Amino acid sequence: MSAIEQHVKWDYTDLAATYTQRPAYAPRAIDQIVATAGKPTPRVADIGAGNAHLTVDLLARGCVVDAVEPNDAMRTIGIERTQGGTVTWHVGVGEDTGLRPDTYDLVTFGSSFATTDRALALQETARILRDRGWFTCIWNHRDLDDPIQSEVENIIRRRIPEYGYGVRREDQAPVIKESGLFEDPAVLREPVLHRVSVDDWLAAWRSHGILQSQAGDQFPAVLEDIDAYVGSLDVHELEIPYVTVGWIAQLRPRQ
Repeated sequence: MSAIEQHVKWDYTDLAATYTQRPAYAPRAIDQIVATAGKPTPRVADIGAGNAHLTVDLLARGCVVDAVEPNDAMRTIGIERTQGGTVTWHVGVGEDTGLRPDTYDLVTFGSSFATTDRALALQETARILRDRGWFTCIWNHRDLDDPIQSEVENIIRRRIPEYGYGVRREDQAPVIKESGLFEDPAVLREPVLHRVSVDDWLAAWRSHGILQSQAGDQFPAVLEDIDAYVGSLDVHELEIPYVTVGWIAQLRPRQ
């Protein structure tokens, strides 16, 4: 078994087509991440790049990107979405990127850090970063104080009472500190309002890997329940609040 096959924990093949409908990250959060690199055209390794959800934001801010994605379906969409950009796509995983050492100003994990063995992924990040380079991991968290998001949460828990968010909702600072490779991380929290058509928002739920993995054979039924509820609102567009949450840490000086 190859290192890539050994470390892939999530198969996004069936979710790839609808992943593009997922909410964008807060622009202010991406601005802060890119500014951290301290260069006008930072060299970035975007790990678990998927269908280029974060990659397109990095390219729009002048980054030169090596995008790493193990899933063929996701990577194919990502390549299509970034044609003409300063990006090269690679097959790899967070624990074994296949990228050159001492190369990158910034290594990013957009909603992908939780799918890795985080300790190994941090070791690999340190290997490919330039001296005093930067690591970041980010996610979009649903704002459960919003009435629509709150009701969707109730719908999910009626079928999956023990539904949990896993690593993506945890504080990432402890695992970053335990690696001994990085300075104490700073935390990002930036709200973002996602204006989206009802059809696109419902499509985005079909790319929800954590929900799919925990729902199992109930996944179609949960989606039907969400569809029915949103349909009952009798609207064509939604304004859904999210919060982009992330951690940024600088590589310690190499011994």
